[in-house]
Amino acid sequence: MKHLTRSLSKKPYVFASTLLLAGAAAMPAHAWEPTRSVEIIVPAGAGGASDQMARTIQSIILKHKLMKQSTLVLNKGGASGGEGIMETKASVGDPHKLMVAFSAIYTLPIAVNLPFNWRDLNPVAMIAQDEFVLWTNAEAPYKTAGDYLKAVKDAGPGKFKMGGTGAKREDQIITVALEKAAGVKFTYVPYKSGGEAATQLVGKHTDSNVNNPSENVAQWRADQVRALCVFSEQRMAYKEKITKELAWSDIPTCKEAGYDVQYQMLRAFFLPPKTTAEHAAYYADLLKKVTDTDEWKEYLAKQALHGQYLTGADFVRFLEKDEANHKTLMQEAGLAAKK
Repeated sequence: MKHLTRSLSKKPYVFASTLLLAGAAAMPAHAWEPTRSVEIIVPAGAGGASDQMARTIQSIILKHKLMKQSTLVLNKGGASGGEGIMETKASVGDPHKLMVAFSAIYTLPIAVNLPFNWRDLNPVAMIAQDEFVLWTNAEAPYKTAGDYLKAVKDAGPGKFKMGGTGAKREDQIITVALEKAAGVKFTYVPYKSGGEAATQLVGKHTDSNVNNPSENVAQWRADQVRALCVFSEQRMAYKEKITKELAWSDIPTCKEAGYDVQYQMLRAFFLPPKTTAEHAAYYADLLKKVTDTDEWKEYLAKQALHGQYLTGADFVRFLEKDEANHKTLMQEAGLAAKK
């Protein structure tokens, strides 16, 4: 079976970005602070994993009084996230706009030749990586990934519907990789958010989705959906029961089922272009304080996120490698736009 994970050669870092972030890491705490409300821009619809994370962070900041100014979460999910990304790019020099970032910062430019590159922005920090799970409706007869994919194969091309967030993004990348690994073909149905994809699966308008754990956890807890496998090298670590019988750690990997498809997604933050090292340092420090709280650690466990805080040059290195991996995956999946 084809393996999604690549061993990538090291590439030269973005020199200017590295210097900027190295300077940000060295800045004293609170050398600059917001002077008005901060807009947290989410390039996705309401109810999805990015939206949930942003609102969790917003509540933690408020509860622990980590910032003097208020925050406002704004969903800008149009054009598969392009609306929020391009608004952030256009907000030149504005340190009161903080964008939630995920793999759309790579996939959109590759898929549709969006005039954007993550280097256009000021990278602040990554705080987690997110898993993806193959889900079906709990009333369907499929108990394992093998059962489900056999049924998809037996039915013939396009008979089963796979719901996902947006087109030519992470959900469709995973779907295409799974099709290749299992020798099947889905009809892929794009939605505005993972929340909408979850609702459509419960309503039996689709047969499956590859939502993040946080996007389907409520439905899983309510026994409305079934988790078949997780697209990772190892099972998730969290052992606390989510349903009456199962914890995240009970979900087998897709690799265990014979489908070696793996994908994790960054959860990070960026500022608009021409904001300063001081601005980035302030928000990096703020996010570090958020990730140190018990509420954040509890959120990680409930949503099955892998906590990982990176800033400065380490964050730049991660972005370089992750971008290269996405280019390879999308080209192999036929999802990259022609130049």
